Formats: sequence, C-alpha cells, structure tokens
Amino acid sequence: QPHLEESGGGSVQAGGSLRLSCEISSERDYSKYVMGWIRQAPGKAREGLAAIDSAGTTSYADSVKDRFTISQDKGQNMLYLEMNSLKVEDTAKYYCVGDRMRSRILESPYALDAWGQGTLVTVSS
Repeated sequence: QPHLEESGGGSVQAGGSLRLSCEISSERDYSKYVMGWIRQAPGKAREGLAAIDSAGTTSYADSVKDRFTISQDKGQNMLYLEMNSLKVEDTAKYYCVGDRMRSRILESPYALDAWGQGTLVTVSS
C-alpha cells in the first residue's frame, strides 16, 4: 500500500480556511486505491469526510460537503483537502487514507489499507 504523509494543519479562527496536503509515495501503481480524508476529534469516533478515486469521482460526508473539497494532482502524487468556513467542531486530527473501497473510507474508517500520521487542525471561536 502507498505511504502517506500529511501537512498543512494548524490553528485558524472560525470562518477561516485551511488546505491540507498529502504526499503519496508508492513503489507500485496505487490507482486501484480510493484516496480520502478522515478525522478524529478527542473523545469522538473517527469520521470519514471525503474520498476520490483515480477517475476523479468524489464523495463527501454530509457534514462537510458544502465546505470541504477533495482534489488530487496525480502527476505530483498529491492529495488535497480544501476546508472553508471552518467551525469549532471541525477541530480534530485529520488523516490522509487509502483503501480499495470508497464505502470503508466514508462509512467505516477503521481498518483501512493505508494511513498517514495525521495533522492537527484547531479551530477557535
């Protein structure tokens, strides 16, 4: 499975924006994987946020679909999550992930094939 490394987390005020990046490294073609973003806030369950496949088809959780945008640069092996209109409740550790099934990323983000180390996003009021 691919190696994933996130960057771009930080602190922002409510209403602000952040862009998370994920560098994807793989010795083999990883196009069979659906790539995505999940998050976990302290004391809360992991939440699948967005997914994108090699064809560029995207899916979003209802909680973020009008505010977050997932995208990829296949030539640069990068995955992005543009987050706008951030809310205090968006505070969490965000993970870049990969899996063979889109549904696992969005609905059951636990035993996924590939994980990054996570990047912390803090939204203050």
